[in-house]
Amino acid sequence: MSAGWERGAAAAPGVVPAPCASKVELRLSCRHLLDRDPLTKSDPSVVLLLRSQGQWVQVDRTEVVRSCLHPVFSKVFTLDYYFEEAQKLRFEVYDSHGPGSLSCQEDDFLGGMECTLGQIVAQKKMTCALSLRSGRNVGKSTITVTAEDISTNNGYVELSFRAQKLDDKDIFSKSDPFLELYRINDDQSQQLVHRTEVVRNNLSPVWEPFKVSLNSLCSCQETRPLKCLVWDHDSRGKHDFIGEFTTTFAEMQKAFGEDQAQWECVNIKYKQKKRHYKNSGVVVLADLKFSRVYSFLDYIMGGCQIHFTVAIDFTASNGDPRNSCSLHYINPFQPNEYLQALVAVGEVCQDYDSDKRFSALGFGARIPPKFEVSHDFAINFNPEDDECEGIQGVVEAYRNCLPRVQLYGPTNVAPVISKVARLAAAEAHSGEASQYSILLILTDGVVTDMADTREAIVRASHLPMSIIIVGVGNADFTDMRVLDGDDGVLRSPRGEPALRDIVQFVPFRELKNVSPAALAKCVLAEVPKQVVGYYSHKELPPRGLSTPRDGGPGSTP
Repeated sequence: MSAGWERGAAAAPGVVPAPCASKVELRLSCRHLLDRDPLTKSDPSVVLLLRSQGQWVQVDRTEVVRSCLHPVFSKVFTLDYYFEEAQKLRFEVYDSHGPGSLSCQEDDFLGGMECTLGQIVAQKKMTCALSLRSGRNVGKSTITVTAEDISTNNGYVELSFRAQKLDDKDIFSKSDPFLELYRINDDQSQQLVHRTEVVRNNLSPVWEPFKVSLNSLCSCQETRPLKCLVWDHDSRGKHDFIGEFTTTFAEMQKAFGEDQAQWECVNIKYKQKKRHYKNSGVVVLADLKFSRVYSFLDYIMGGCQIHFTVAIDFTASNGDPRNSCSLHYINPFQPNEYLQALVAVGEVCQDYDSDKRFSALGFGARIPPKFEVSHDFAINFNPEDDECEGIQGVVEAYRNCLPRVQLYGPTNVAPVISKVARLAAAEAHSGEASQYSILLILTDGVVTDMADTREAIVRASHLPMSIIIVGVGNADFTDMRVLDGDDGVLRSPRGEPALRDIVQFVPFRELKNVSPAALAKCVLAEVPKQVVGYYSHKELPPRGLSTPRDGGPGSTP
């Protein structure tokens, strides 16, 4: 189930909050931490906790910075930001003794700070005093949290550095070098972008590749200055400076394309003091990959069509349509739940389909002329063309269908999933981001063919399609939630995992009092992310754009 739906369920009646509008990156640093170690300085790390349902829930933890009272952490926390919520956060700083796991049981508490994500976002950079659990401040100890909105991020960069002939700073062994990459901000302050691992006893180290957003690297300004510093690691935290150089991402790309991506690593003090000093080694950009990130709107504006299919449950458990207690009863004054859900979702989807023709299927009924049970029949009774003209055409086909079929059973939905999947599979072979299918299944009970349904969903997860299941009526839909994959990856009966989470299940009764627009927003909240996720995995750009030279599209909704 989508985050948007979970939040909608907890909202006041008649109000469904909008889905997440932004993602925010948080970067942390501390100053003047307490020294808890008798022989060395503290080894600090920060734990992030989020207030959820009245309890503090641990979200993540930074790396441990050894023997340092003024740490700058390279770990980045990425959070969803909801304007309409007071998202309470707590940062706890510990002197770490055990391995770098999430557990803090063996660590010494150095202080904490509480705030809301909104406060951090509003200030962009917030510095607060650390306090003990009693509320008393911890000397001069402070924590600084810097926020960046990455919603406008338009790419990811993967960089790999190595060095040659670095200065040897150690007497009995070779240097243990690591590299730090900083972004120079408009106010000339420096923001740590990445810190590599330490390569032991090596003057020509090869550091592991790392991936950062273009926004983090250079605020999406490719000519923004970047500074690289190389250090010889010291276990006591007193790292020896080897050298530095400055560049830009634009310069990196140009130099890498010309096979000249290397920079002299210079120690300014040595250059000023030593007459024949040249450098303290050379840093080489061994690899650079830049992946564009496309949004849902990029694909839609590139001409990607949304093909909408509705599948309606005609099983006997709905009740005789002629009876006012039936879920299929046509009330001249109030549309039934099937029609409400159909119209709310369909009217949104129709804006993204140029021909405004929608497939309408039924399952679980005996149909004319032989009155055999079918689980994927066209409700307009035209097996050659199951499409209807507009949403109103679907509504009319549904009303005309009811008196002509016999409600029966069982509730098998795998056939309609497989039918739409065949259409999506044909589209997948086009090699373009031209059409994405959405299947809306309206049902009054738990599916009978659960094993076949899981198998069909896992196969469909490899195709350009999403499935929305709306539970109509008052049945117990507990078993249906396994299909939406929120409690873990959905697997087929054979154990094959779904490639993507493409299913969203929503019980209509929990949304029946909201407006149709709010209902549609909630039900369709996951679709933009699913569309982008599929085309990103296939490395397909929006139509009209060529595939990037290095890497494919990334994924942002």
